Amino acid sequence: MKNAIYTVIAIAICVLLGKLIAHAIGTLPSSLYGLVCFTLLLNFNVISPQKINDTIEWAISNMGVCFVPSGVGIINHFELIKNHGLAIVFVIFVSTFILLTFVGVFFQKTLFNKTSDKPLDNLSD
Repeated sequence: MKNAIYTVIAIAICVLLGKLIAHAIGTLPSSLYGLVCFTLLLNFNVISPQKINDTIEWAISNMGVCFVPSGVGIINHFELIKNHGLAIVFVIFVSTFILLTFVGVFFQKTLFNKTSDKPLDNLSD
């Protein structure tokens, strides 16, 4: 139990460090910065690998619990997927295309133009 608390605290500290770094630097998600912090702290023995080993192994062995419900949902609605599978795939592709287009146009119109007065075509100059 003591090692589980140690592991949770170590992970929480790395998550908080990741959020702080992401807030200061940006560019990458805070979870990636947290993973880098966790890796570096393990590498330089700031966090004891022996203390977190059992808890991490337990978490990995029980990770499937998170993914089983979606698999069961697919099996429970197999007839729906069998009858309308192509329509579902089509809707997923179209909605993804619309979302990516909207985000790209929004970025170009608002965020990108605020940082530069140049037109988008003349960026290489």
